[in-house]
Amino acid sequence: MSPREMRRMMQRMGLEMEEMQGVEQVLIKVRNKQLVVENPQVLVMKMAGQTIFQIVGEAKEVEMLKTEEKIEEVEIPEEDIQLVATQPGVSFEEAKKALKQPKGDLAQAIMLLTVG
Repeated sequence: MSPREMRRMMQRMGLEMEEMQGVEQVLIKVRNKQLVVENPQVLVMKMAGQTIFQIVGEAKEVEMLKTEEKIEEVEIPEEDIQLVATQPGVSFEEAKKALKQPKGDLAQAIMLLTVG
């Protein structure tokens, strides 16, 4: 079948297909991991009100850790929390949360509270 005949048949079936240009990366998030496709070829097909994406390329699996798990790993001394709370004048809980984001770095936590 020639490309011209193929296009005519697709038009009769109501199928539109085109390549998406400029795609650098496709991420598919699954529980506890991501599939990453670098420089993929992505075809977009539209038929009967539905959009179908066809991704062609080599996928790599990347393990994901939940943000809360990363933050909870750091044990922060109470004195550090009190110091961070007094500098910008915030509550103990806000200071504790701010310290967990930069993994206990006092200066970064204070900057988060004063700038952010």
